[in-house]
Amino acid sequence: MRVSDLMISPPVTVAPDSTAAEAARLMADRAIGCVLVADSRALLGVLTDRDLVVRVLAGDADPHRSVARLMSAPPLTVDADDELTAAYRAFRRTGVRRLPVLRDGEPVGVITVDDLFLDVLQHLADLLGPVSRSTLHDETAAPPPERTTP
Repeated sequence: MRVSDLMISPPVTVAPDSTAAEAARLMADRAIGCVLVADSRALLGVLTDRDLVVRVLAGDADPHRSVARLMSAPPLTVDADDELTAAYRAFRRTGVRRLPVLRDGEPVGVITVDDLFLDVLQHLADLLGPVSRSTLHDETAAPPPERTTP
């Protein structure tokens, strides 16, 4: 399975001169936890809801400060055509919760730890479904053996 199979696309981007307040409103409107900061040439960084809390609210920064001064940069990324194992390794190695996804250097999506959790849970459900059905079927087909005491 590839990163592109699980990524959220298209990514929500803001220009580097957007303000923290504009980015926060966009995140609230779209119910997302991060925006990618990009110009017409490249991905520059990532701004997360945590960045806004730590750097603006707790850090007493001006909400009209540009996202270029608040974003995490350079961004750690994965390629859309990478195997999912690349995303697992990146998350494990860095502790970030969101990764921009690139194709030919352009941002095309975002993959999150939650996306991977949901994928793992779906795989487990796919495995457990037949097992639980066969167990239920076996229990209704034949009564359990009687126990005898010595």
